[in-house]
Amino acid sequence: MGDDVVNLIVLGVISWTTTFLLIRKIFSKRSFEFCNRIVSTIHAILAVILASLSLEDWSCPVCSLSSNCSPKQRQALAVTVSYLIYDLICCLFDERVNLDNAVHHLVSIVGIGAGLAYQKVGPEMVAALIITEISSPFLHARELLKEVGYRDTDLNLAADISFAVIFSVARMVVGPCLTFSVLSANNPIIIKVKYTYPVLFNSINKVVLSLCYSGNDRGTAVSQRFLVL
Repeated sequence: MGDDVVNLIVLGVISWTTTFLLIRKIFSKRSFEFCNRIVSTIHAILAVILASLSLEDWSCPVCSLSSNCSPKQRQALAVTVSYLIYDLICCLFDERVNLDNAVHHLVSIVGIGAGLAYQKVGPEMVAALIITEISSPFLHARELLKEVGYRDTDLNLAADISFAVIFSVARMVVGPCLTFSVLSANNPIIIKVKYTYPVLFNSINKVVLSLCYSGNDRGTAVSQRFLVL
């Protein structure tokens, strides 16, 4: 994996933790989850930017199947691994420990870590990073808006619809195509498992649980119609 990647992961865990503590101090009257979602939003935006900058050929991002990770790709992935480690630890201190979220984090950490260790599937991993994180700011925005008093407003509805559209296109259309390319290439089994898990379980689970049962009546109605379509 390389000492540079390990050092970046350790530095990242410390940085994400420090960021959370600062946000927690600034928004001391807000909930633990509110502060953690701000950190998650920062990571999602940063991850998409770093992953986008690391793709060398936008005309065909995953043409070089199983190619080695470039330095920029390793940096982008290391930042995300450090965030996942931070968030996994952070979730243990929350009032409600989400087992599904913990398993998701562990699978992602092991999968990305395996890619960094083997130094393979660089383009595929950063493309997957873009796919999985591009809808996250809207997901977190929905919950943040509710806590600051914008539940059942047009702004919250806009966040609902934006999340539903971006999430569905990214994970249900582009995601399976990327997964097929990873599974069809000569990759280690642990990397193939990492890419298969989100497509089989994560997509439908998150859309149904996060949208249909969000507690936003108008958002729920729109989400249910969207899923039917």
